[in-house]
Formats: sequence, C-alpha cells, structure tokens
Amino acid sequence: MGQSKNERMKELVSLLNKASRAYYQEAQEIMSNYEYDRLYDELKELEDELGITLSNSPTVNVGYEVVSELPKERHESPMLSLDKTKEVEELKNFVGDQKVLMSWKMDGLTVVLTYRDGKLYKAVTRGNGEVGEVITNNAKVFKNVPVQIAYQGELILRGEAVIGYKDFEKINQEIEDVDARYKNPRNLCSGSVRQLNNQITAKRNVMFYAFTLVQADGVDFQNSRACQMEWLKSQGFTTVEYYMVTRDTVEDEVAKFSSKISENDFPSDGLVLTYDDIAYGRSLGRTAKFPRDSFAFKWQDEIRETVLREIEWSPSRTGLINPVAIFDPVELEGTTVSRASVHNISIMEELELGIGDRIEVYKANMIIPQIAENLTRSGVKDIPCKCPVCQGETKIRQVGNAKALYCMNPECQAKHVKSFALFVSRDALNIEGLSEATLEKFISRGYIHTFADIFHLDQYKEKIQKMEGFGEKSFENLIAAAKAASHTTPSRLLYGLGIPNIGAANARMIAEACENKWAVIQNLNEEDLVAIDGIGDVMAKAYIAFFAEEENSRIIEDLLQVLTLDESFAAKSGGALAGLTFVITGKVHHFENRDKVKEAIVAAGGKAAGSVSSKTDYLINNDSTSASSKNKKAKELGVPIITEEDFMKMLEEV
Repeated sequence: MGQSKNERMKELVSLLNKASRAYYQEAQEIMSNYEYDRLYDELKELEDELGITLSNSPTVNVGYEVVSELPKERHESPMLSLDKTKEVEELKNFVGDQKVLMSWKMDGLTVVLTYRDGKLYKAVTRGNGEVGEVITNNAKVFKNVPVQIAYQGELILRGEAVIGYKDFEKINQEIEDVDARYKNPRNLCSGSVRQLNNQITAKRNVMFYAFTLVQADGVDFQNSRACQMEWLKSQGFTTVEYYMVTRDTVEDEVAKFSSKISENDFPSDGLVLTYDDIAYGRSLGRTAKFPRDSFAFKWQDEIRETVLREIEWSPSRTGLINPVAIFDPVELEGTTVSRASVHNISIMEELELGIGDRIEVYKANMIIPQIAENLTRSGVKDIPCKCPVCQGETKIRQVGNAKALYCMNPECQAKHVKSFALFVSRDALNIEGLSEATLEKFISRGYIHTFADIFHLDQYKEKIQKMEGFGEKSFENLIAAAKAASHTTPSRLLYGLGIPNIGAANARMIAEACENKWAVIQNLNEEDLVAIDGIGDVMAKAYIAFFAEEENSRIIEDLLQVLTLDESFAAKSGGALAGLTFVITGKVHHFENRDKVKEAIVAAGGKAAGSVSSKTDYLINNDSTSASSKNKKAKELGVPIITEEDFMKMLEEV
C-alpha cells in the first residue's frame, strides 16, 4: 500500500507540474481549475501522510523556471505564495483581535515596480518567486501606471497586472488564428505583459492594481497598511479595492465581496487578508512557502449536479471546432447555466465525457461555467467526422499539449466571417447588431450559411434570445435592423458582395454608370467596365470572374428574393462639380473622413473615382509633396493636385 501511495504521489507531481507549465507558460488549459485544486489537495494529504515531499512538488515550489527571452533578475526578497482556505471560520481565526485589510485577490500577473527620482525605473514579474523577468518597457504602457510620481526617494511596490473581461473578449476576437486565442484573461495578461514589443502591450489595455508597498524610505505610515495604500493613491496609483475588517465583521465583508463578483469586469479568484499593523505582521515571520502576515480566501465553489445532453461543436474562422457541453439547466451563483466550453478533445478525454453522463458543474472564479467532474464517465464518442457548418471533412490535430478538432474545407462558411462582416458593414447593407463575434456565433450554430440567411434569423428567435448577450429587446432590434437593411440600393449590394478591388466608391460609380439597374450591373462586360472612370483592366477581369461563378450567381439570386432594391435614378445635370471627376488620397482635416468628401462630391454633381487616370480632373491631397502612387500618377498625367481648402472653395461656387 505504501508503495502505491508513493507512486500516486509521483504521478500527481508530474500531472500538476505539466498542467501548471501549460497554463502559465504556454497559455493552454489541459486541466480545469477545479481538477487542479482537487489533485493538489490529494497530493498534499499524501505528503503529510507519508512524510515525504519531492523536490519538484508544486507544494514546495513557488513557481517554475522562466522560459521567455526577456532579461531575468533576482528579487531582493522572495515573493511567496499565500496560505489559503475556503472556510470563513479560518479567516476569523487568522484575524484574531487584529484589524486586517480585506481586498480582492486578482487573477492576473504579479509585477514589482521600482521608482527612483520620481520616475519608473524598473518593472519585474514575479516569475518563480525568486527570479522574475524585466518588463520595464511594457509596464510604461500599462493603461494606468504613472511613469512619474511626486515622491523622489526609492519606491518599491507590488501589484497585479490584469486585463478585464470586456477587453479579453474584444482582443480575442481580433486574433485571426483561433489556436492563438487565449483561454482566459489571466493567460492573455501573461502573454501581453511579457511581450518583446511593447506596442502590442499598449494595445491590450493592461491595468495595474497595487496591493503591497515594499519600500518608501522617509515616509511615516503610522505603522498602518491602510495608510500605505492611501499614500500610494496620492502618488497616482490605482490600488485594489480594500476594506478594514475585524473578526466580528469578516463574514459580512466576505458576503459583500461575493455579491460584487458578477458585476466586476476584472477576474478574481478570491480575497486577501493582511494585518494592518505592519510591525505585528513582520514580527510573525514566514514559513518556507508562506508569509504569516497575510492569508488568502478562495471562494467555495457552488457545485451542481446535472446531465450532459449534447456536445455542441462550434467551428471558428481558422477551422478549429470547439466542443461545448450542453446540459440540463442549473442555478449557479444566481444565474441559470446550461452550457460550458470544454476547450478541446484532450479535456473531453480526461473527463471521459459521454452523452447522458451525470456531471458536476461550477463557475470558475464564480464567473465562467466549467465542468468539475464526470460522475459516470461513459467515455468520449461520436467526435464528428463532418463539420457541422459545411459538412466538410474533419481531422484531429495535436496542438501543443492538447488534441483539437479541425474542419479541413477551405471554403467553410465559418472561415469566411470577414466576408459576412463586410456584407453587414456601414457602407454595404448597414445592419447594426451584427459584430464579427456575433456573426461567428450564428454561423457556428448553423443559423447563417449564406448572406440571405441573415434576413431569416427570426426563425431562431427562441435560441438567439437564450444566447449570452441577447435578450428579447436586442433580438427585436436586430430583426428590425435587418428588415430596414433589406430595402437598399444597388451600389450597397454591389459593395457588400466583396468583389475583389471593388470598394464603396467604385460600386457607386458602376451603379451610376448603369443608372442603378441591377440587371445591367451584373451583366457588364469588360469593355463596359473599363469605360467607367476609375475601373482598370485588373478590376474589370476580377468583376467578370466573380459574376461568372455559379455559386456567386446562386448567392445573388437568393439575395434578390429577400431584398428590395431602389433602382430609381436621376441624372445630375447641375451642381457646382457637374462633369468633374475627383480622386481623394491622404488624411483629411475638415471632413470626418474621405467617405464624407466623396459624398460631398456626388451631392454637388461630381464623380468620386478610386484611382487617378487621364479622365481625372482633380486629385485632392493635403500633402502635395507626398510620394504616394496617386500623387506620382497625377503629376505624370498633369492632373491638378488640390487641398481640402481648394475643394471646399469649389463647392461654394455656383
């Protein structure tokens, strides 16, 4: 029996270390937080029972070796983990007769900032607690970190770098490669803070919340942590939200913090309690792994048993097909939950998930639904061999430490979210409420296969209203927007089709040349096209090829069944700019954007072309000395180059 327990201990050390490396260093999740905690507790119990602790055990190692290319630096004093509990009674015992600061335990990346002579001198990550990575350039572009403060002495403080849920969702959607997307805000923050190019960091909206003042010589803090925190605020730092509590108020304050979780935009995995009396806290010293002046509280996960009814396979634009568990609805942390991401096939196999299994679910950090355990473990079956969107072939690929399912069809609709986004954009059909993220969800669930399907979303009313971010009102607004957009113009439809090189201005010129008659527009020959100002041979050939494709013809035919085209046309015979053709390039200062300039040209009877040719009368460019191709072409052809001011004077002429 002793031998088997030894072997189990070694197995647990290996499993937990592998999971930690994947989570913290590779931004991959191969094990749920719940499962990690369960195995960690099992390991600790075994170590206590056997009196054996392995040198590489996560119970004694504060962290892992730094693996990035960033410079490394040893901390002056070790950054220790905190001892933790899920029991409020233990918190009361910790507080005793002392006053403590209770604050959020944020789930990000711990960073140490050093200021000298009032300027940010150095920033170092926690790393493995002994050695961190120097990220000074990145810290300078954190959204709320002061690069200069009033205090001129050496200041050292610690805090948590975090990225909020809203920014997490937004940034993840902008990452084209779904494999490269981050599983949670903590992983995204870690990747953002440790970038070699701080321009990337600057775009990620990283926030820094100070939680400990380490050194500030010459300042009287009246032996109070609270005083330190208020002083940090006066220096321009954002601190973690905190409250002074006593043994008698611990329970109420924990409840108050708990009630705020669903409202918070930042991730949190619990609370931290620190003695306000600095001298008293220091007098307690430390253990090998934990300081004795602070204690962490981890939320007691609310777990509900339910039945797995379906695995929904959700394709993305890079072909990755994500498994999503659909189960009988349960109440968790005040909300009804019926679905949870399983992330990849490896996690499915670890849980041995099968339809009909009894599973336990919880909310990680009281926010994100997760499967904690599979009680019946019937095994993974029926991994789809066909993509649920396009019915194309699927394959299982190894991605890092995890197995994932991919659609192999390059023409899968899920891979063409950008084309759908163009179709609904402002200059095309102009359908509000259909972001790329929403389109991706609708496509992956089979609600949208073609452009025309966008105008039939009312048949999925109940399903859409149950989706996160949607309700009755938002659904009604979407349907109303689609209905309004169904009455459109030939030029908007032409642009929305996404024909190569045909922008909004080109689409308008083609439509005008055809007097807004769609039958004429889609049957133009090459000769007709090149006769239109601004349309060259390359554009004409791409245009002809597009309409020649049978699939595109079918798409257009379906659209014409749901759209009402305004084909009215009134030739402009007058106006200040009648008979003149303009091209715009460079930045504009008086108009909101170049599209607004084009609108002004058309309104005054002129034409707005996309490229400079012998038929161009004027090139509008506020920088006549620029080396742009349009500037060069205009000079070669002798086309006058005018400024916005010149153009505006022309508009005033009658």
